[in-house]
Amino acid sequence: MTTYETLAIEVDARGVATLTLNRPDKHNAMSAQMIHDLMQATKALGDDPAVRVVVLTGAGKSFCAGGDLAWMQQQMASDPETRAREAGLLAYMLQGLNTLAKPLIGAVNGNAFGGGVGMASVCDIAIGADHLKMGLTEVRLGLIPATIGPYVIARMGEGRARRVFFSPRLFGAEEAVDLGLLARVVPADDLAAAVEAEVAPFLNGAPGAIASAKALARSLGPRIDEETIAHTIEALKARWEADEAEEGIGAFFEKRPARWMQG
Repeated sequence: MTTYETLAIEVDARGVATLTLNRPDKHNAMSAQMIHDLMQATKALGDDPAVRVVVLTGAGKSFCAGGDLAWMQQQMASDPETRAREAGLLAYMLQGLNTLAKPLIGAVNGNAFGGGVGMASVCDIAIGADHLKMGLTEVRLGLIPATIGPYVIARMGEGRARRVFFSPRLFGAEEAVDLGLLARVVPADDLAAAVEAEVAPFLNGAPGAIASAKALARSLGPRIDEETIAHTIEALKARWEADEAEEGIGAFFEKRPARWMQG
């Protein structure tokens, strides 16, 4: 198995692969390198006939804190074409996970913000630790949850998503269940056992039938195709070029409130 700079992968004798976001010192925030690694790892796991199920989790205290701060600074300094290209890489990485021809079980071990909510949304089943917080915090920075949007909306449905999609407030594990992001929550010490209870039944199903059934379910759900992805990239590109993004990101790095914040 290939080794990756930002990921750890272990495959047990049953064919259960654990894919761990492995930047605990950065709360597993997504850098350009992590996005690249995830694209490569997803393809490798999908192509490996010995892998039956994939468990996605995070090292350390967090599941995924969203976009890496240094990566965001680079985007702010880049030209529009570079920003669009980087947004496209994130979108297609998520699409790869979303269409992985194996069951993808999320072991959401800690907080998930922004892109981390997107990562939870592409899991077929996501089980969360009961202490975690989640949030789509992009609007605090003058941005929008664009490239993760199709997966978040597919998971929650539009009605529930509108409760949190354009509000930067954080919400807890129980509300995440109500929103449809998590299947259920358990104490952190019980997370491994709860995930195993979801994994085990898949090992009794025919791998080809499981892959076909998953693809059918995806085809019957909300459309997420090249046109949809291109639309989200353009939407994010437009926000990056707006004055609010410069103000919001600048305020964040300067540790001051953005001009629109009132408390």
